[in-house]
Amino acid sequence: MTRVLVLGLGVTGDAVVRYATARGDLVTVVEEQPSSERYQMWAREASGRGVALVESPRAAAWRELVADADLVVPSPGVPERHVALQAALEMGVPVRSEVDLAAEHAAMPIIAIAGTNGKTTVTTMTASMLVHSGVRATAAGNIGRPLLDAVREDVEVVVAEVSSFQLRFTTPAFRPRVAVLLNVADDHLDWHPTLEDYALAKARVFRHQSDGDLLVCCGDDRVASRLAAHAPARCATYRSLAAPPWFRLEGDDGAVKATLGILGDGAALSGLRPIDRGNAVAAAIAACALGATAAGVGAALAEFRGLPHRVQLVGKAGGVEYFDDSKATNPHATLRAVEGFDRVVLLAGGRNKGLDLGVLRAASPRVRAVVAFGEAAGDVERVFADAVPVVRANSMREAVRAARVRAQAGDAVLLSPACASFDWYGSYAERGDDFAREVNSMLDEEDHGDDR
Repeated sequence: MTRVLVLGLGVTGDAVVRYATARGDLVTVVEEQPSSERYQMWAREASGRGVALVESPRAAAWRELVADADLVVPSPGVPERHVALQAALEMGVPVRSEVDLAAEHAAMPIIAIAGTNGKTTVTTMTASMLVHSGVRATAAGNIGRPLLDAVREDVEVVVAEVSSFQLRFTTPAFRPRVAVLLNVADDHLDWHPTLEDYALAKARVFRHQSDGDLLVCCGDDRVASRLAAHAPARCATYRSLAAPPWFRLEGDDGAVKATLGILGDGAALSGLRPIDRGNAVAAAIAACALGATAAGVGAALAEFRGLPHRVQLVGKAGGVEYFDDSKATNPHATLRAVEGFDRVVLLAGGRNKGLDLGVLRAASPRVRAVVAFGEAAGDVERVFADAVPVVRANSMREAVRAARVRAQAGDAVLLSPACASFDWYGSYAERGDDFAREVNSMLDEEDHGDDR
């Protein structure tokens, strides 16, 4: 009987509890913030399974809890510097993530998709391409559904979005048949000790592959390419082009040849936004490696309309379009979003994750004005000082209306914060929803004003 210590009882912790108790393991769950209604539901279910619950433990109790465990499984939000994880590393108690446990027991191949930006889009596209090709596939992982649940389904392929938090505590058990590394840029330095630690965590998506497996890598990304040079698997590299066919592929893998045949002159990519073309190529290579067909890839791309809070059009008036890109919680994502427009009024700010916002200044040639908000408003203002006009806003309502005043016909008003949402909101989705609400409220007022 294995003594399992689960850190955090959220979506991930609940999946681990169900998995471990079904195996007959002795499970203890520690929750430092036992307040939400959903936690109370999970706690009742865990107690019914015989799980020991420890809520808000004293600092001195952590080492004892770890010492009594044979395995520690942290939720993704628990940082590496946490006292429990540091104690486990010192004592030699194994630490494994939920995705690692899932991979060990998966009877089907896994496509694992990692990267600073674009993971959810590529995961969604890949699964859709497979399903449209008649392959029983499902998406899971960091996209919202525990991998432990997905690998117990009657499916032929699992497409897993994996974060650096999940990858950090993987073992040789995590060996995806196909790994995808999209990009590596500054992010989550409030969780990882250094940028190099963050990059190495991302590289674990392919670390335990063999030469019979496939790595798909973006050749446009310097860090991803550097990491991929040491990969043990075969490598398929894609690069983005500014004109049709929109991509170039390198490698002689069968999936590369199939993708070249399917995407051909790039006509299937033409209907996508520039930011999604590279994502589509990565998804097509990964899907073709495990059975996607030309018809399936084409159908998936034809119906793809983008994902919520990722450069999503939420309103238009007077020749100005309003886009919600609240998911852009790092500067790299914001720069990519701005590149998709000729002229932008940018709404940026929130809670900085220890990142260098100075790189945003590179967007200045495309930015007409900046509306800075949240805890990082001062930092955003300093970035664009003497380059672009900047105004501060104390609420999303103020931010939207300030952007409206500064926008001209043909401009895009773009909420692409480059920061986390946790100063004003509970999530990036909540922030994006508030932006859309304020945009539509403002546009409704303008319509009624015209009627009067």
